[in-house]
Amino acid sequence: MNFKNKIKKFDFFKIASSIANKEGIELYIVGGFVRDLILKIFKDEIDFLIVGEKNDFVKNFAKALKVKNINIYKNFGTSQFLYDNVKLEFVNARKESYSKESRNPKVQIGTFDDDIVRRDFTINTLAISLNKDNFGELIDKYNGLDDIKNKLIKTPLSPSETFNDDPLRIMRAFRFASTLGFEVDKSIIEAAELNKERLQIVSQERITDEFLKILSSPKPSVGLKLLQKTDVMSVIFPEIKNLEGTEQRKDHHHKEVFLHTCIVVDNISQHTDNVWLRFAALVHDIAKPQTKKFVEAIGWTFHGHEEIGARMMDKIFRKLKLPLHKLNYVKNLIRLHLRPIALAKDEVTDSAIRRFIVEAGEDLDDLITLCRADITSKNPNKVSKYLDNYERVMKKVYDVKEKDKLRAFQSPVRGEEIMKICKLKPSKKVGEIKTAIEDAILDGKIPNEYDAALEYLYKIKDDFRN
Repeated sequence: MNFKNKIKKFDFFKIASSIANKEGIELYIVGGFVRDLILKIFKDEIDFLIVGEKNDFVKNFAKALKVKNINIYKNFGTSQFLYDNVKLEFVNARKESYSKESRNPKVQIGTFDDDIVRRDFTINTLAISLNKDNFGELIDKYNGLDDIKNKLIKTPLSPSETFNDDPLRIMRAFRFASTLGFEVDKSIIEAAELNKERLQIVSQERITDEFLKILSSPKPSVGLKLLQKTDVMSVIFPEIKNLEGTEQRKDHHHKEVFLHTCIVVDNISQHTDNVWLRFAALVHDIAKPQTKKFVEAIGWTFHGHEEIGARMMDKIFRKLKLPLHKLNYVKNLIRLHLRPIALAKDEVTDSAIRRFIVEAGEDLDDLITLCRADITSKNPNKVSKYLDNYERVMKKVYDVKEKDKLRAFQSPVRGEEIMKICKLKPSKKVGEIKTAIEDAILDGKIPNEYDAALEYLYKIKDDFRN
């Protein structure tokens, strides 16, 4: 099969081919670019495989494209540069051998076949020749094209050998299944479970990166269920693994929290690409296993799971090496995810709405998105009722926000003025007075305006004398 017409819009392939021919080396396009070309997905990264000594090929190619900056990574034997917003990366053909203690291979110069067989999955073993004699020809040594057509993830070697050499490929297999919507070969499932403990030699950063890519995919539950099915989840994220399990007492069923969570994550992924909002959906019920209790005449309860779940995030963020500047955002969404439905009662006060707005802060819209995604009932009437309740809450929220201007709420009278009027030095008492003013606004005793807050300060200041 010839791909000459498919790659003709990339005029620099012809230039690369000409330079390679002059220098007497073989040149191929390999990996993800070829796979995505077949899938009609645009990829702005292209990997070139060079067979033979590359010598000055990369430098001469860059010069022909009028590119001045070349990045050379001697430790990895690669070089790259940016051309027309496309990253071009070059590597010599190589063969690899691994030790049990590390996923970093010992590398030797190799042949085309050596290089192709070392790749993770058959869908990534495809290559397109840029050589003069067969320019544009697709080279498919491991039936990668059929696997793409059949939407199947397979390994060129035995999966156990592949995963034992580089256990991160377990995560990559499930990530490709999730991002591409492919099935995973049964042999990969078995090998993943067998080699899951090998993931302990992989850096946490690399594992977390693959996990977040699964979470960023169009349907994250595909990857999440594969991690759970193979018990890999118990190695990389045991708190999620623990969500699995169903119990029944009398006529009361305990909803399977893991499957519920998968539905919530898929629901929210239809409305946002924000991976941290998706992460919040993943962990919103994370404390249910330890708060689960059966109460006669009521059934299963999970009292306080939202608060305990929020507290669990400190340890989880550090263990997974997640960015700490996202910690409070995720904690806030977990802590408040039950609040909107509690506010759906007709008799809810403006004061309760105000406090909710202030606690949610800038996360209010994301919180409501999470709450809507959390409706997973199979009863359409129940879903419709819950959604109507959320709409009613949001109408009240927006009405109060507009009326009170609570978008960036804090006491209109600031600490410096409180100290001056009350003749106080910086102290805990200043904060208490400020909080009293804010509470008066939230309770509707005074409007959220400077003059009203100042008048209220004069009214209460004597109450805070020693």
